[in-house]
Amino acid sequence: MMQRLAVFLLLVCAPLANAQEPFDHFSTGFELDGAHTSVTCDRCHTAGRFEGTNPACVSCHSSIGAVQATAKSPDHAASNEMCADCHTTSAWTPVAFMDHTAVTGSCSTCHNNVAATGKPVDHIESSDRCDDCHQTGAWTPAVFDHSNITGSCFSCHNGNEATGKHPTHIASSDRCEDCHSTTGWIPASFDHSNITTACASCHNGVEATGKNIDHINSTAACETCHNTSIWSPAEQVDHTQVIGTCFSCHNGTVATGKDPDHITSGDTCDDCHTTNAWVPANFDHVNITGDCVSCHKLDDVHRGQEGKDCGRCHQPSGWGDKIVFDHGLTRFPLIGLHATAPCEECHASSAFRDTSRDCIACH
Repeated sequence: MMQRLAVFLLLVCAPLANAQEPFDHFSTGFELDGAHTSVTCDRCHTAGRFEGTNPACVSCHSSIGAVQATAKSPDHAASNEMCADCHTTSAWTPVAFMDHTAVTGSCSTCHNNVAATGKPVDHIESSDRCDDCHQTGAWTPAVFDHSNITGSCFSCHNGNEATGKHPTHIASSDRCEDCHSTTGWIPASFDHSNITTACASCHNGVEATGKNIDHINSTAACETCHNTSIWSPAEQVDHTQVIGTCFSCHNGTVATGKDPDHITSGDTCDDCHTTNAWVPANFDHVNITGDCVSCHKLDDVHRGQEGKDCGRCHQPSGWGDKIVFDHGLTRFPLIGLHATAPCEECHASSAFRDTSRDCIACH
């Protein structure tokens, strides 16, 4: 009887002892979670192979190989094969987090406003090299790289997007790059072709060098005489801009003045001369300070024999104009009967100056 009971128990308990216990997949180092919990063993362990199965995602999620699970789509961001860097086991999308170290392509291949957020419509005009300025942690703050900019400086430096011209800036065009560099606003490499106002708006002795204390008395229109390369020598002198008298410059020190043998005269140069040239002069006797004979020393008629006071008889407009002749001022005053004698009785010819004073010459 006891022998029969032992055989019965052996037959009944043997199958229970050989029943397969639940398998702990976590012990393999590859926990089944997410979508993997619903996958049958043979889906990954093909051909009955369990030991040595590659735990890397791409070993199954590839278009090649035995498993051929869902692989990267053709339009997937260029990246390495470490799926777990961005995805979870629950589903491919949404992407749990983005590990930019896994990306092998450029930023703009994803950040194109289709696959991922790209440049906004009001973004600075630039190339598509996002990483020149931005970090993978966040778009802002940006570490600015001007070499990536394709627009003009003013497209950003307009006082709105970025610092622009301050209120006291020189009146100029908006081509910042004509004077400034991308490393700093100052020092500026000045380009006068960019200035929109007159020279004196800067060259006033405050913003920039202006007229020195001994400058010709003139207007503030610097550009009428000077050029933008250098102050001196002046390119030309525009006399219309001179406020002072001619002599304030033409004094022999600042500019050419009267030469040593100049007619004795006042310093009002423009009474006789023009601003085009010294000669020919338009003579004006009212500016003469010397007597007539200081110039008219040997005239054709008198040869200076009638004294130095030419004005007693002549007008400054011309020797023959309205001659006021007084014979008493000559070397032969008319007295006695000579005072009533007609001129032609003594001056038989037109050569008045050669008439002899000897009595015998007429008598």
